[in-house]
Amino acid sequence: MDSDVRAALIWFNAHTRKNGIITVDLAALQDNALLLLPLMAGAYLLGSISSAILICRVLGYPDPRLDGSGNPGATNVLRVGGKPGAALTLAADVLKGVVPVLLARGLALSPTGVALTGFFAVLGHILPVFFQFRGGKGVATAFGMLFALHWPAGLVAGAVWVALFGLLRVSSVASMAAFVAAPVALWFWLPAAFAPMVVLTLVLLARHHENIRRLLNGEELGFGKAGE
Repeated sequence: MDSDVRAALIWFNAHTRKNGIITVDLAALQDNALLLLPLMAGAYLLGSISSAILICRVLGYPDPRLDGSGNPGATNVLRVGGKPGAALTLAADVLKGVVPVLLARGLALSPTGVALTGFFAVLGHILPVFFQFRGGKGVATAFGMLFALHWPAGLVAGAVWVALFGLLRVSSVASMAAFVAAPVALWFWLPAAFAPMVVLTLVLLARHHENIRRLLNGEELGFGKAGE
C-alpha cells in the first residue's frame, strides 16, 4: 500500500477518534485485504449451509421452509419437529458465527476485519447461495458472531433477549431489541467493530420486516404459535 495513502488513512482514523467519531480501521483493512477477502467469502459460504434444512432432512422432519412459520431456523424446527432437532440446529447456527470470527481473530485481523468476517457469516445464513437465497433470520448466527467477537457485548445482547423473551414470549421482539443493544455495547467497548455491527443490525431488522408489520398490526403471535 502506498505510504502516502496509508499515512492519510492513519491520520483520518486518529483525527476522528480524537473527536469522538466512531470509524473503522481503514489502514488495517487495506493492509489485510488479501487475507480478509477470502475469509469473508469463506464465512459467507459456511453461513450458507442451512443447518435447519439439512437437520430436518436427516431427522425426517417437514421442510421448515414449507411448514410452521416458513423460517429455516431453530425456533421453527422446534415447531415442526421437536427439541432434539431444534437443539442441533441452534448449536450449528451459532457455530457458523463463532468459527469464522475465531479464525479471523487467530489470524490477527483488526476488530473491523473480524466483525466484517462475522457479518458475512450471518449474511450467508440469511441469503444462502446453496438454498436459492432463502435463509433464516440470522439471529443465532449473529449471537455466535457477537460472543466470539466480544463476549461482554454478547452478554449484554443476551441479557436483553432473555429479559424481553421472558416478559413477552415473542422471540422476534427479543431478537430485534438484542441487536439494537449490541452496537451500543460495542460503541463503548470495541469502537472499531461498531460500524459493521450497525450494518448487521440493520440487515437483521430488515429480515424481520414481516414481524415488524405484524407487531404494528397487533398480529404477532407468541412463542409456540405459527406466524412468529
